[in-house]
Amino acid sequence: MAKHIFVTGGVVSSLGKGLNAASIGLLLENHGLRIRLQKLDPYVNVDPGTMSPYEHGEVYVTDDGAETDLDLGHYERFTNAVTNKDCNFTTGSIYYSVITKEREGKYLGKTIQVIPHITNEIKDCIRKLADSDTDVVITEIGGIVGDIESQPFLEAIRQFGQEIGRENVLFIHLTLIPYLRAADELKTKPTQHGVGVLRQAGIEPDILICRTEKTLSTSIKEKLSLFCNVEKESIIEEQDVKSHIYEIPLLLVDQGLDEIILKKLHLEKKENSLVEWTKMLNTLLNPERETEVAIVGKYIGHQSAYESIYEALLHGGISNKAKVIERRIESEDIEKDGAEKYLRGCKGILIPGGFGERGIEGKVLAATYARENNIPFLGLCLGMHCATIEFARNVCNLIDANSTEFDMDTPHPVICLLDEQKDIVAKGGTMRLGAQACKIKKASKAYDCYGKELVYERHRHRYEFNNKYRDSFALQGLVFSGFNSDGGLVEIIELKDHPWFVAVQFHPEFKSKPTDPHPLFKGFIKATLDV
Repeated sequence: MAKHIFVTGGVVSSLGKGLNAASIGLLLENHGLRIRLQKLDPYVNVDPGTMSPYEHGEVYVTDDGAETDLDLGHYERFTNAVTNKDCNFTTGSIYYSVITKEREGKYLGKTIQVIPHITNEIKDCIRKLADSDTDVVITEIGGIVGDIESQPFLEAIRQFGQEIGRENVLFIHLTLIPYLRAADELKTKPTQHGVGVLRQAGIEPDILICRTEKTLSTSIKEKLSLFCNVEKESIIEEQDVKSHIYEIPLLLVDQGLDEIILKKLHLEKKENSLVEWTKMLNTLLNPERETEVAIVGKYIGHQSAYESIYEALLHGGISNKAKVIERRIESEDIEKDGAEKYLRGCKGILIPGGFGERGIEGKVLAATYARENNIPFLGLCLGMHCATIEFARNVCNLIDANSTEFDMDTPHPVICLLDEQKDIVAKGGTMRLGAQACKIKKASKAYDCYGKELVYERHRHRYEFNNKYRDSFALQGLVFSGFNSDGGLVEIIELKDHPWFVAVQFHPEFKSKPTDPHPLFKGFIKATLDV
């Protein structure tokens, strides 16, 4: 039987439950255990696919095409676990499933209630990961205890613990110990109240992970142990890491968290070797050189909107033993003041994905600046569209060329709606999603990066390059170096006479890890160092 770890949070949100769940997964993997990770989100949206990046941050896409919470990106970057549609469920998806079954008559006339029908559905979602190939399932509960939306999830995991045996379940609670500077004191009362809410829900936390600015004294730990009914040895101090989130696993190992978990779940202890992770971290913290990359986006004001891109740039730096300095630029600022003011001196330019007309002309100007000044360029999804529009207008002399996403009446629709999308009305889960095959042309920069002709990359888009313009673009020096498996859709474009100018229809950032950087980000950062 698979063991289960449930990670809850208290006091405030954004404490890092996802990072801690991912770090725990890494530690257990290094003890030879096979793990899976999952997040249960209390919001009523069916998935984050239709939510604004300002609301929720980036939408992370899995190989099977699920639009999920960004924490699944942390899970995949920290561990070898593969995420899929069974790794992220929301209140909306839970109720949607229950109501669908009710409409189909599957409850045989029963009155549908939160208990047992909603809680049973939640438990069924948890069981989906507990197969014969999994030793430990780690499930993160989104939000914080005390939220109205969280109550069915807490009740479900309480019941789950009773059903499979308390010896097979571990409850880890992440909490904040605030420091009051005026009084020069750490305060435990918020944590006491948060744990009190958990206990009222019938859940006794086995381990407390305490986010704190200051070292927890023995007396603080004794107070937490007394009022929260948690062994003092199971109270883990987690001070803010000095440099990067990839330090968190080592911090937890120093606190002995992995050994505590193994003991409490009666799992065999094996030598925990973090050699590869430590080596990666040493390279990250001790770079031999540095480069500066401009990220020209429309959601720059929200840290989480481009989470995977920032991490993938970091990974590209690690692979080149270099520090990557990010110059984050709002594309609308370029529209107002021109590209030179914001892009002068940068060694590389990246345009990320996105939707909608706002800020597009600023991205187009950034692509022009990269092309005309021989600055290494990487365009992702919408970034490829902007590079295409720029090339059409300024190299092919197609005045007013545009995407039909932004101008339905453009005389030159160089980017247009996918044929399969033309009759789709619903927005949620209806794009071209998930891993798709891409055939790469030899003697191209893309092939130099990948070193193979067939790759699978994750997609999330509705619009594509218009093949009616393929021949005329090729005559002007645009290289089409990647196509989908049947050769119909353009996946990768490059410039022939440029140090490194590559734009892709897919999202390579979703498949990059600190210990295994994505080839395109590795190549892009190398190009910025070689300029």
